[in-house]
Amino acid sequence: MPLSRVVAIHQPNFFPWLGYFDKIARADVFILMDNAQFPKTGGTWSNRVKLLVGGRAAWVTVPIVRTFHGTRRICEMQINDATLWRDRLEKTIRMNYARTPRFETAFALIAECLSNSTVSLSDYNIAAIRAVMAGLQLDQSKLVLGSTLNAEGNATDLLITMTKAVGGTAYLCGGGASGYQLDEKFPAAGIQLVHQRFRHPLYPQVSGAEFVPGLSVIDALMHCGFESTRALIEEGGAGA
Repeated sequence: MPLSRVVAIHQPNFFPWLGYFDKIARADVFILMDNAQFPKTGGTWSNRVKLLVGGRAAWVTVPIVRTFHGTRRICEMQINDATLWRDRLEKTIRMNYARTPRFETAFALIAECLSNSTVSLSDYNIAAIRAVMAGLQLDQSKLVLGSTLNAEGNATDLLITMTKAVGGTAYLCGGGASGYQLDEKFPAAGIQLVHQRFRHPLYPQVSGAEFVPGLSVIDALMHCGFESTRALIEEGGAGA
């Protein structure tokens, strides 16, 4: 039986990796889970990602305001603009990617995203995700904010409720879900579980050393451009 409506759910990450956009490409509905709780301490993919810096994978981070009590959802988190982090990150990207084949076209889009002055972390990330999707010619109409859904529950139950809230009949899960997701609950709820199984494609990187996977989509865009990056995403998803 063909899948009639595939739903994927993910937090709105900061310039995420290729596998994130494969999920978007394969889903009929992609729920940006901005209603997920932000961790009180430590980093998260919502405010950091890895780029090639000096030829090695290194974290780049969006500073956030942590002077709050209790818990907050991602949609409630604010960017800490006490430092000129946008300028520093733009300089880091320029210094480390200026020699890449598609730097000029990719940097124009990335620089525009970086300059977004909003202090809302989720708004900032979602605007960047939409901009990259436009460059990759991915359908932005499939995006839905989790905070707009009347969905309750925890862990797997919340995923099932959100999937049903948008009329989903199948849930597309990533490779890192086994630690918290109870797979058997999906078929019990009438939802087919589909595993992503994205295989990271290889492409030439200016470092010339061994290929570094799992970097921000920025890396692929700088090296390959928009059309070829879309092809890389399709290549990685073809192994599923």
